[in-house]
Amino acid sequence: MAGLVPVTARREPGARGRLRLADRVYARIAARAAREALADAWHGRSARGGPPKVSVTGPASPGAPVTVRVSVDLPFPADLAALARAVRDRVTTDTRMLTGSRVSEVVVMVEHLVPETAR
Repeated sequence: MAGLVPVTARREPGARGRLRLADRVYARIAARAAREALADAWHGRSARGGPPKVSVTGPASPGAPVTVRVSVDLPFPADLAALARAVRDRVTTDTRMLTGSRVSEVVVMVEHLVPETAR
């Protein structure tokens, strides 16, 4: 029977290994952040836009920044610049908070403007 081996030296967490997140993890976080950023803008409207489409250029090495591209539909009429800014800020904050990765750039592309339909 093998005995317990004493731990002679504990290494720091960073020296034990690395964590690499798949690009799809960043994409899901960014898509959810975009939906949440636009939730109030869509509230009470009968016409809705499609879900955000996200592509991510993940970190090439641990600690390298992430670039996110988000395509969204926005309600019209609305302050489009403010909505795009809200998406960019929310994606940056949520990605940094949940993954610990730096976000170098968030590109928000408006795919469609969705007018309110007549009731």
